[in-house]
Amino acid sequence: MTIGREIPLALDVGTRTIGIAVAEQGIVLPVCVLARQSVSKDAARVVALCRARSVTVVVVGMPFELDGSESRSARLARQVGDAVASAGFPVAYQDERYTTVEAIERLGAAAVYRERRKAAVDQVAACVILEEWLKGRG
Repeated sequence: MTIGREIPLALDVGTRTIGIAVAEQGIVLPVCVLARQSVSKDAARVVALCRARSVTVVVVGMPFELDGSESRSARLARQVGDAVASAGFPVAYQDERYTTVEAIERLGAAAVYRERRKAAVDQVAACVILEEWLKGRG
């Protein structure tokens, strides 16, 4: 861990994939999309990425219901976050309602072809989650 330099990594946990983004030197960048396997295998892959990138905190997007309650998807995201935390990484949870909509809008505005949008949307949603988390800390 680098003293005085925070490197957050964000997860957009879905039922089939996990979109991942990182912020380095104030710039939020997409990293990759992982195909879901199981909570323990997914967490192990995230932890490996965290170690490789010297990540200091993991931000997990929480797809809360409109009333603020946790949906099935939010419970799944929390399970992945808890598994990452049990490996020793600090974990923060960020409300991610509407991040997929925002990601799709950004990709459309950037004129990304429809075929490529589907592959990129989870990474871009992770970027939105991380940007919102950073704003909340600002």
